[in-house]
Amino acid sequence: MKHGRYPFIIGFLIVPVAIYVTFVVAAYVQAFQLSFTDWRGFSPNVNYIGFDNFVKLFHDDTFWKAIRHHLVLLIFLPLFTIVLALFFSFLLNVGGGSKGGKTRGVWGSKFYRVVFFFPQLLALALVAVIFARVYSPDDSGLINGLLNQFGAGPVLFLADGKLALWSILAVLVWQGVGFYVVLFSAGMGSIPTEIYEAAALDGATRGVLFFRVTLPLLWNTLQVAWVYLGIAAFDAFALVNVMSVDRGGPDGATTVLGLEIFRNAFDYAQFGYASAMGVVLFFLTISFAALTMRVTRRDAIEM
Repeated sequence: MKHGRYPFIIGFLIVPVAIYVTFVVAAYVQAFQLSFTDWRGFSPNVNYIGFDNFVKLFHDDTFWKAIRHHLVLLIFLPLFTIVLALFFSFLLNVGGGSKGGKTRGVWGSKFYRVVFFFPQLLALALVAVIFARVYSPDDSGLINGLLNQFGAGPVLFLADGKLALWSILAVLVWQGVGFYVVLFSAGMGSIPTEIYEAAALDGATRGVLFFRVTLPLLWNTLQVAWVYLGIAAFDAFALVNVMSVDRGGPDGATTVLGLEIFRNAFDYAQFGYASAMGVVLFFLTISFAALTMRVTRRDAIEM
């Protein structure tokens, strides 16, 4: 049986691994190759130019503007999403207090779980279209329509360079919170109820339960969530492409690397330069994930 196990596992893995290598790994390898060329996508002939694309990249103001936008998203997207998801998860699982020696969530917690997860059922492009209308500067926009009822002037959420990126960030948070509510709820569900019951019997308040019990025991899940959200912060292509003024505007106020890669490749036919951007984005993402896992590493808590 032991000798037959490995052929059985290989038989299941060989097809998906082959597909992954063909369509994912090979594409990455090709992107690395193209980043050292001036290929424009029309000719089979490839002219190698060394590191010229990377030198040009680091002197490109648009590239650095996109990096700054990613930095904003990298700080505030995980922070806002995790704080909100933790708050809601705690309410849904422990926030109802203790009754009969058992902890419980707030009233209607099962219904709220469905409500929070609902945005995950919507395609990201559809979410972008919906919020583009919500942010509309005229009366047809949900927010400005309400503001108009109180005599307040329209807020140019997507046309104001100071608000546009924050408006898109708010949509990213709204769209992502539901998934992490479910993730954190699953993590809280794995915490033995006896721990909460013992803390409640000792007179622990909800705040003490959260900071002294839930948060330490949920640390590994938080670590994973921060990495996932950081990777999402290095993306944001779909929302920016659909929602922003003039794709990345106004005046580049919302541009991100994914959008600049798309623009250089398919609008300007500079596939080599776009590939160089992709290589930089790849290393930024990998470095962030590795650094986060290293910095946030803690000894496991036995339960």
